[in-house]
Amino acid sequence: AAAAAAAAAAAVSPRTARKREAARDATLQDLYKVILLDIEGTTTPITFVHDVMFPYARDNVAGYLDAHWGQEECMADVAALRAQAEQDARDGVAGLVPIPSAEGGASDEEIRAAVVANVQWQISIDRKITALKQLQGHVWRFGFHSGALKGEVYSDVPPALDRWTEDGLRVAIYSSGSREAQQLLFGHTNAGDLRSYLSCYFDTKVGHKREAASYREIVMSLGCEAREVLFVTDIYEEAVAAREAGVAATLSVRPGNKPLPADCPFPTIGSFARIKPDEAHHPLNRL
Repeated sequence: AAAAAAAAAAAVSPRTARKREAARDATLQDLYKVILLDIEGTTTPITFVHDVMFPYARDNVAGYLDAHWGQEECMADVAALRAQAEQDARDGVAGLVPIPSAEGGASDEEIRAAVVANVQWQISIDRKITALKQLQGHVWRFGFHSGALKGEVYSDVPPALDRWTEDGLRVAIYSSGSREAQQLLFGHTNAGDLRSYLSCYFDTKVGHKREAASYREIVMSLGCEAREVLFVTDIYEEAVAAREAGVAATLSVRPGNKPLPADCPFPTIGSFARIKPDEAHHPLNRL
């Protein structure tokens, strides 16, 4: 193994060797302008999302519908979920729960009951679609504002956000949860309101997180070059998509996260305190 490593090192071109040496002496702000963060499994424990956030939405969706039925925002949520259910029917999605309409003769009570059943089914299979995330965000809004919910972040996250912004880096969020839900979570955390550190929020309206086009769209919105963005996520396939778009990627390894492939080519971190240029400036991402 040692001989193979030595041979590989010898095969590196002088130009690549110089780049790697420069990376060791560089700081994050020398290499990047934006740190783009995932939430679940990256800034926030997966257990919080699955054991607190999702159950709250599941258990309180009926109350949300009862309290807001007839209001424009609520009815837009219902219309989006119905449209998704119709698309699911066309796609032959197993287990889907249809949502009837008043035009079809359904009563408000029947529609609300179908929406609750549809949402609970989607949550049970951990779907990441925009219509569901939009409704969840509105249910969570009440929970955060009432104090029933409080966001959780890892202890190393607040000092890292403070350090990065102090160094002139922009910090943005890209999550499958709606932008409103992201702001609610970071505005009501166990470490206080962290929104002042965050410059942008992106959700699945820019595209799915496993598609390179989504990261190209984010780069365009950020107004910088792809190589000036470092994406931190716990999902291998998302890192692959980011790299395909020219964005550097580092994988978050936290307790409870999904295991990574044995031959994973990306740098990994267990804490934001360990995001250093020599790790982030990985040759497969940047050279």
